[in-house]
Amino acid sequence: METTLRGVGVSHGVAIGEVRHMGTAVLEPPAKQIPAEEAEREQGRARQAVEAVAADLIARGNLAGGEAQHVLEAQAMMAQDPELMADVERRIAVGSTAERGVYDAFASYRALLAGAGEYLAGRVADLDDVRNRIVARLLGVPMPGVPDSDEPYVLIARDLAPADTALLDPALVLGFVTEEGGPTSHSAILARALGVPAVVALPGAGELAEGTLIAVDGSTGEIFVDPSDAKRAELESAAAARKAALTAATGPGATSDGHKVPLLANVGGPADVPAAVEAGAEGVGLFRTEFLFLDDSKQAPSEEKQIAAYRAVLEAFPEGRVVVRVLDAGADKPLDFLTPADEPNPALGVRGLRSLLDHPDVLRTQLTALSKAAEGLPVYLEVMAPMVADRADAKAFADACREAGLNAKFGAMVEIPSAALRARSVLQEVEFLSLGTNDLAQYTFAADRQVGAVSRLQDPWQPALLDLVALSAEAAKAEGKSCGVCGEAASDPLLACVLTGLGVTSLSMGAASIPYVRATLAKYTLAQCERAASAARAADSAEEARRAAQAVLSGE
Repeated sequence: METTLRGVGVSHGVAIGEVRHMGTAVLEPPAKQIPAEEAEREQGRARQAVEAVAADLIARGNLAGGEAQHVLEAQAMMAQDPELMADVERRIAVGSTAERGVYDAFASYRALLAGAGEYLAGRVADLDDVRNRIVARLLGVPMPGVPDSDEPYVLIARDLAPADTALLDPALVLGFVTEEGGPTSHSAILARALGVPAVVALPGAGELAEGTLIAVDGSTGEIFVDPSDAKRAELESAAAARKAALTAATGPGATSDGHKVPLLANVGGPADVPAAVEAGAEGVGLFRTEFLFLDDSKQAPSEEKQIAAYRAVLEAFPEGRVVVRVLDAGADKPLDFLTPADEPNPALGVRGLRSLLDHPDVLRTQLTALSKAAEGLPVYLEVMAPMVADRADAKAFADACREAGLNAKFGAMVEIPSAALRARSVLQEVEFLSLGTNDLAQYTFAADRQVGAVSRLQDPWQPALLDLVALSAEAAKAEGKSCGVCGEAASDPLLACVLTGLGVTSLSMGAASIPYVRATLAKYTLAQCERAASAARAADSAEEARRAAQAVLSGE
């Protein structure tokens, strides 16, 4: 009998296939004591396992490229954390086996993360995956992971570690469903990069029996268990219609009556550029520069290394707009040379622009490198600061840009509610705003973007979040300046229409989402988008806002 479940759709498309479950977690190793003379050998085994796992994660990242590479390299750094390794060796020195020492040290570190505020608690799933890989290697057992199957299937998991998500084969994994995660979790971001339909935050997903036929709609978040022939035909027809619309829509982003809405790409480095160009991106709306700094948490990359990486991206978009975000360190991206190690809640501490203003040499080197990278190129370079709270922050960043001789527009990211509420004040110091809806939602609702239990508050359709977007866009219009969206909200085609109606002047997203947004925008006039935006803001919940906007655009 057909039943319907609902999670959070995070990657467009429809997948119909049989359920296959992710392998179970590594078993807890036995707690047995070893003689003192074996401690040195066990410590060596532990070090070798850690290095092997880190090397494997880096190799997987090199194979995957793009966003996945940055995530996996960060995981490799987690595995090699010197304090964590020192704890492992201390435990072995007092009698633990290598595998038990690793297990207990990671358990202790896990407890610290879980209790350090929700932002860092979101890293627990990544930490657990690293632990499992090290323990599995020490025990000499295969690492549980993606099931071995010759037939295509829909993957079900409690959560997907980045190392597993990055190397999914879209020819075999038709789509995936997870019990945990949210719209901005690593698994969601990587699913969109792969173009695999995905639904997250579905309670009870693990209870679906192996081999059960399900249909996954990654756009609506709906899961149809044992779908009827009629439902399968309906979903396949809708998927075919979407594909036809994608093929038909080409060129710059615009509404049906010609209102231009540039569609830009979010990129994490040169590896992401080919997909952005292929998708028809009109430029880059968010160039994350953290990938350069995560290679070595002990020191910043040289100016020469930065110039080469920046120029590789800038050269790909002649006459296009490239918006670079300066280093956004802190919280879940700690750097030893930049961020405090003992903050009780790093998400609310010294992160983003605050870190850079405390280390002006790092900011100056990055701005100088960007200036030199753009020399002689016909590109429209724009540089923005993350985590701007007020006019004083904006002025400090603008002054730093001018002091570095940067020939570019400089702007501020709106990720903190205070910046949206006082947007006109911020715009006295900078030339544009860019809304990071992921963090803006996190700080507006006190809801960690990596925690599935609060995913409803991370939904970018929340009317309170739309109100903050509207405030920012209205302020930019009043000042004659631009206001884009570079958060994951822009990747939702229906929401892209609402954002346009709110007055947003450009949309930036993962490359895989650009064709969907282009095709949907082209179906509606600006006036229709504005009416949909008004209807969404008048609602009292995210679900009501989505339905209200859909009703307006469908003419109901």
